[in-house]
Amino acid sequence: MTVSTQCNYKSHLSQLLLLATKKILPQNYEINIELVRPKQANHGDYSSNLAMQLTRYLHKNPREIATALIDALPDSPYLEKAEIAGSGFINLFLKVSAKQQFLSGVLQQGDKFGHNNLGKGKEIQVEFVSANPTGPLHVGHGRGAAYGASLANIMAANGYSVTREYYVNDAGRQMDILALSTWLRYLELCGYTFPFPENAYQGIYVTDMAKLIHSAHGNRYVHQSNLILQTLVPVETKLAADEHLDQLIAIAKKMLGEDYAYIHNFVLTEQLGDCRNDLMEFGVEFDTWFSEQSLFDNGMVARATQLLDEKNTLYKQDGATWFRSTSFGDEKDRVVQRENGQYTYFASDIAYHLNKFERNFAYIINVWGADHHGYIARVKGAIEALALDPDKLEIALVQFAVLYRDGKKISMSTRSGEFVSLRELRQEVGNDAARFFYVLRKSDQHLDFDLDLAKSQSTDNPVYYVQYAHARINSVLMQWGEDETTLSMADTDSLTNQSELMLLQKLIDYPDIVEAAARERAPHLIAFYLKELASEFHSYYNSTRFLVPEQLLKLARLALIAAIKQVLANGLKLLGVTAPSKM
Repeated sequence: MTVSTQCNYKSHLSQLLLLATKKILPQNYEINIELVRPKQANHGDYSSNLAMQLTRYLHKNPREIATALIDALPDSPYLEKAEIAGSGFINLFLKVSAKQQFLSGVLQQGDKFGHNNLGKGKEIQVEFVSANPTGPLHVGHGRGAAYGASLANIMAANGYSVTREYYVNDAGRQMDILALSTWLRYLELCGYTFPFPENAYQGIYVTDMAKLIHSAHGNRYVHQSNLILQTLVPVETKLAADEHLDQLIAIAKKMLGEDYAYIHNFVLTEQLGDCRNDLMEFGVEFDTWFSEQSLFDNGMVARATQLLDEKNTLYKQDGATWFRSTSFGDEKDRVVQRENGQYTYFASDIAYHLNKFERNFAYIINVWGADHHGYIARVKGAIEALALDPDKLEIALVQFAVLYRDGKKISMSTRSGEFVSLRELRQEVGNDAARFFYVLRKSDQHLDFDLDLAKSQSTDNPVYYVQYAHARINSVLMQWGEDETTLSMADTDSLTNQSELMLLQKLIDYPDIVEAAARERAPHLIAFYLKELASEFHSYYNSTRFLVPEQLLKLARLALIAAIKQVLANGLKLLGVTAPSKM
């Protein structure tokens, strides 16, 4: 029997069931055929509840329908048998030969194995991280970076044309606070003493930027500093403190004049450069760095607001301009332009999404922190108000990671500077552990990141366990010492024991996992799969000899573990994790 190395057995079996359904169903109903992997091997390789679905149309007992479906199944070179289980489940068994000969396809396709054309070249955008460039990236940003980068890789593997984008919040109040904070630290270096505002940016990186300015320009930016020093007084309430900070920013802009733009641009360039380098070292790169300020400079914010006004979705109240967000499912209306004429963050976000739609992406995926959940309704509402399709925008929420060391939680706060940076995390546990641990759970679930476990070289450490499987296989193949490319031609008929058949089925599952990870926007499915494959391999390794005297058996087993090595490498690559040749 000749078995196609390109065959997706799950899709093939689904097609067989569909053809059988058309034979027994009198009308052409829309039927969704689902196949799942049974937990027990004796229940087959795939199982379907199709018979239960058809009871609503045929009005018969599910087991009776299942019998009719099995009788109507077309002949297949891959299907060994079909059985009825329980109340009418259909269990499907692949031929052993189909599993055995699947290996050649894995080895021939190499690093492309698992890729498909699900996306058919559709252009999609994945926007992620997009942290305010007001300080170093922290471990919360790291999870969004790992998730977004992995998701983009997975979507590309599924045939989508992916644009990876970072939205740079380089306009607005937070950048002004950072510029003010840096200038105040600069004044300290010039010999001035004053109470530093508690709600300004406190991190050592602010002082470091002030030192760079002072080193390059001396006391050039002191100006009439006594005016601002007189205003620097401790403030007790948060509201008053925020107003006080805004007052200080206004004074700084007035006193520094054109020099304020230099300080503002300097801190932006420094922090954005640090962010870019940090992400590149983390294996996360972007196709586009999109400037928020550009939306103001090119009139996009004003145009978006005008379009909303023309559609009668804006109104004036108390001198401000409001968007009728409640008309689109939001809990309250939102200000887009304040009474002083300044646009809000929401206004620039509307303009940014209008820009995205005008770039004609088939899908737009925003990766947001879970604390932005309440923002979804207003953004989608604005898109709908602009007569665009809000369903083209998907929001993937990512919970922050909580770090633990020695069993104790580590707290962090960006403004106070008491945070653990992504760079510090990477230096402590390494890029691979960070990338893998970040995607070990579904993105919208809380993640407890155990630093001690991530650094350990034990079977309890999932990334070590997976990488060790890859290294172990490489070691065996190195001992063999011959050309690995010849293994795609190996006779695999001798792979018949239970552990080998289980591993073969696991390899067959990989393309389905990659597709499911794209459909569900779920990189953690790849991580789970790799852990399971590594576990099954380690058990096989501990119970089996590979370099046996029997040539056919030796080559068959080497072909099997070479295919496992390839799949481990492919899956790790999607997650941005290396596949080491030795450990």
